[in-house]
Amino acid sequence: MSASAKSNLQLVQACDSYPYEADASGSYYKLLLPHDDRPHGYMLADIVRKIPWTTDFEVRDEERTVQLRDASDGKDTSAVCDAAFSEVVTRIVDQDLFEVVHGQHSELFQVLSAKYPVKIERFAAPLFGIVSRGAHLTAYVRTSTGMKIWVPRRSSNVKSFPNMLDTTVAGGIRAGESPFETIIHEADEEASLPADLLRREVVSSGTLTYISTSGENDIGETGLVVPDIVYVYDIELKEDVVPKPRDDEVKEFYLLGIEEVKKCLANSEFKTNCAVVMIDFFIRHGIVTADNDEDLVEICQRMHRRLPFSTFKEHN
Repeated sequence: MSASAKSNLQLVQACDSYPYEADASGSYYKLLLPHDDRPHGYMLADIVRKIPWTTDFEVRDEERTVQLRDASDGKDTSAVCDAAFSEVVTRIVDQDLFEVVHGQHSELFQVLSAKYPVKIERFAAPLFGIVSRGAHLTAYVRTSTGMKIWVPRRSSNVKSFPNMLDTTVAGGIRAGESPFETIIHEADEEASLPADLLRREVVSSGTLTYISTSGENDIGETGLVVPDIVYVYDIELKEDVVPKPRDDEVKEFYLLGIEEVKKCLANSEFKTNCAVVMIDFFIRHGIVTADNDEDLVEICQRMHRRLPFSTFKEHN
């Protein structure tokens, strides 16, 4: 491996970049929802000061918290939270305050950690440190010369990671949509793969969890805390099934052998989180093992990080 080539662990660390020893109580403001003392996001102090808050939110500097108030007194907390986030995000968009929001509205994401349904726009979620969720599908083919993987190249006109390699199919999970349904519609839009084929052949393969901090190579503000859950899926395609771009987010697809993919990973040609998805695929398919990668244990631990926010609904 050349001096500039990245190891699998380095690629995972680039994605799971939030320090394990970080003291959230001293470095960040905690986002609090009504009737719930658990934090739902970590926010930078500079972001808290810059957001044009409405009266629905109370910023407590001494406690370093941002509390969303419930004007309904428990009668319709979900609607109050949705309206509060909607209004403050609209102010952010109208005033074009943060680069990460791109000065535009976006689809709604679910706040997974909330005890009741709460939604916030996708582009704004990183400002609040809320857990994001995505679904990724890796398509592969077994040929006479071994396994090959369908790898797309992102279009040059996408705002984040233009021209970089990606997972075969991937997308954020919209509020009210399941991870698998995300795969269904993204596969149609990005790869022209039919829904009936996916429903018949896709294999659910677990989740990945990590926490990123936005850096200089990301679009938008640096230092944002971005916890992420990725639902991973596999599909084995026949050789005559060829993914084709349908939207303008994908430039083209390549059918790459395992060694070619390894080289692309080592050269940092993949979008950051897509590199992690590919490494996970390699581990699950016995391509990366303890015998050929001495960092396997730490890699697996960092791809399945325990998040500091709830990832399940509480049951009475």
